[in-house]
Amino acid sequence: MEGGAGLYNPRTVEEVFRDFKGRRAAIVKALTSDVGEFYQQCDPEKENLCLYGLPNEQWEVNLPAEEVPPELPEPALGINFARDGLSEKEWLSLVAIHSDTWLLSVSFYFGSRFAFDKADRKRLFDMINGVPTIFEVVTGNMKMQTKEKSSAANRNGNLSKSDSKVRSSDGKNSKAVQASNEEDGSEEEDEDEHGETLCGACGDGDGTGTDDFWICCDVCEVWFHGKCVKITPARAEHIKQYKCPACSNKRARP
Repeated sequence: MEGGAGLYNPRTVEEVFRDFKGRRAAIVKALTSDVGEFYQQCDPEKENLCLYGLPNEQWEVNLPAEEVPPELPEPALGINFARDGLSEKEWLSLVAIHSDTWLLSVSFYFGSRFAFDKADRKRLFDMINGVPTIFEVVTGNMKMQTKEKSSAANRNGNLSKSDSKVRSSDGKNSKAVQASNEEDGSEEEDEDEHGETLCGACGDGDGTGTDDFWICCDVCEVWFHGKCVKITPARAEHIKQYKCPACSNKRARP
């Protein structure tokens, strides 16, 4: 199956991690920004369905692979049957937990298939462990280290949340914030504190694209790439209080 097998067989630690990040980004998208479409596709009246994340960052809800054993480990079966028996938050959290487990199994399947040694397996785990889990993204329970960095930046930057929630790809805050930092001499300190921040959606650090920028959720205080949460700099200028997809989805479905 396309969703289970993916498009290629990664053979190095870096290739397996790239595969992991692509599949992870796809599932995060399904459970956050695309949650409405995902919810509709998981009709309990349909047969057993699985959520697949593809290496190209696309997701699909589909039937499980027919071949036995499958080419790759399969994700949790029948996620649609639990949809109406739980609150939306509980159901998405359950899908997120099973998706985290599936991603690990796929990555270490490749590790076993291509005979990764102890050092390679540890390096792969460390790379995977360096990004937030899907469960952490969906529930807003990001790693404490990320929370502390974001909170410290807001506390010590002498800036209001509305002023400090947007920054560009080079680690600097928006023009209004830069002007404020220049006045109080805190620009360098603010950049240092943001230096290792990870995006709450994709798990990556500062991007290299010239048009990348960051926005901070005013609820969970986690930073996101604007492109990951579909917020442009122009749109951010008019947002008084930003809520990330995970915090927005905490409200129960009517």
